[in-house]
Formats: sequence, structure tokens, C-alpha cells
Amino acid sequence: MIRALFFALFSVLVFSCATSKISSKPNYQVFTDTNGSKALKGIINRSILVNDSSFQWFVENGKYGEADASAVAAFQKNGSKITLLVLFGTWCHDSHNLLPKFYRLIDKAGFPESKIVLVAVDKSKTAVQQLHVKYQLKTVPTFIVLMNGKEIGRVEEYGKTGYMEKELGEIVAAIQ
Repeated sequence: MIRALFFALFSVLVFSCATSKISSKPNYQVFTDTNGSKALKGIINRSILVNDSSFQWFVENGKYGEADASAVAAFQKNGSKITLLVLFGTWCHDSHNLLPKFYRLIDKAGFPESKIVLVAVDKSKTAVQQLHVKYQLKTVPTFIVLMNGKEIGRVEEYGKTGYMEKELGEIVAAIQ
């Protein structure tokens, strides 16, 4: 009986370790970038950016513009089927412009933040848990749409057309 119980507990432990997904709980390091500014590397969440005066760009850049209506509709229709992985740099000007636009879309669509893994990378574009290798990170920010843990599409920086939100919406709209 004890042996069977031990085996059952051991099996659960091994299975949970083998199938663990990327943690979305904050776990990050603070460093100073080459121009002396505070930067982050690791798993973070929006509240860290909102509540730290070092990242005023996030709040300021979030004040301008409207979310793409077709992207909002796509997220409202198919958002329950996906999770999002966002790799970005707190030191990166493109991330400063695009991350607030991304969250404007997310907020307008009512997409839950619990389904977003926000990963800050360092200036070498390396990420925790070797995510930069696993997802072949080339540029930041990169917005990756996952379904059942598998990538179904991505938008790198401004996208192919210059409209990151619209391209994300097209990926999500195409989900069957």
C-alpha cells in the first residue's frame, strides 16, 4: 500500500514537472542598461510597468490612439482559445511604442491578463527559461499567439504591414 502511494505521488510529480508550462508569475531581475536607465529581464506583468516611475513611457504612450476594431472583434470571438507570449525590452523604443498599443487592444477586447505571459529580455535579447531560443527570438517586441501551447502565429515589431494590432487580429480571426 505504501509502495503504491509512493509510486502514485512520484508519478504525479514527474508528470507535472514534464508538462509544466511557462510560469506567468513575476520573476525578474533588475539591471542598468547602457544609457544608465533601469531595465528588467524576466517574467513580469503590466502592474510592474504601470507602478514603476522608471517606465513612464508605458502609461504615457498608452494615452494615444484607438484599438483596431477588427482585432478587438477577433479577440472577443476567439480569445478564449489562445494564450499570448510577449517578448519585449524595457530598454527598446519599439517596445515603448507597441506594448501600450497591445494592451489597449487587450483591454478593449476584454482579453484576460491571466492569459498573457509578458517576458522582458535583456539587450542581447536573451530571456529566462531559454524562451529566446525556443521561440527563435529575432526582434523585440514579438507577440506570439499560442493555442494548446503551440505557436499558431506571431507579429514581430510593427509586423509586415506596419499595423501590429491588425495583424494580431488577423491571426486570431483565422482560428477555427
